[in-house]
Amino acid sequence: MPNDPLAAVNEAVRKLRDAEAELREAVDVARGAGHTWQDIGDLLGTSRQAAFQRFGRPIDPRTGTPMTQPSLPDAGRRAEDLVVAIIECRWSDVRQDFDEKMLEAVGEDRLGQAWTHIAGLLGRYERMGEPLVLAGGDYTIVDLSLSFEAGEGVVRVTYHADGRVAGLFIRPRNQE
Repeated sequence: MPNDPLAAVNEAVRKLRDAEAELREAVDVARGAGHTWQDIGDLLGTSRQAAFQRFGRPIDPRTGTPMTQPSLPDAGRRAEDLVVAIIECRWSDVRQDFDEKMLEAVGEDRLGQAWTHIAGLLGRYERMGEPLVLAGGDYTIVDLSLSFEAGEGVVRVTYHADGRVAGLFIRPRNQE
């Protein structure tokens, strides 16, 4: 391993990308051999839906074309920023990119109540996982896992192609 700490980080990132590519290829081979998403999810320690969302190649039923690329390329970063605003109780910042329907339906009080409810169920917030970014037809969907002192939660943010928030859900992990 190199002596330069940044070179070591760079090397670790390269290995991670290589491992991710190898895993994707192995999943493709397993699916081609007839194994189910449940089989793959069990090996990965996740649900069949999560395995499909990570490795599947859904087809748009309207057009028959693959839905492989999210329509909002920086959706993961946007969702992380939004969740940080939630964690810090900066409700006006959370609502900053809401579309008209979201602005009408979800006020600052409602956001505060939802976050308080999660804290009451799961305790103090501890850390955020990596964003899972999915193409969802005309929308980009981001799921972020959150760890709390007494359990796990998830935030799902749905974006229009222009970056406006079309949906926001905060819930304990066991309510998926």
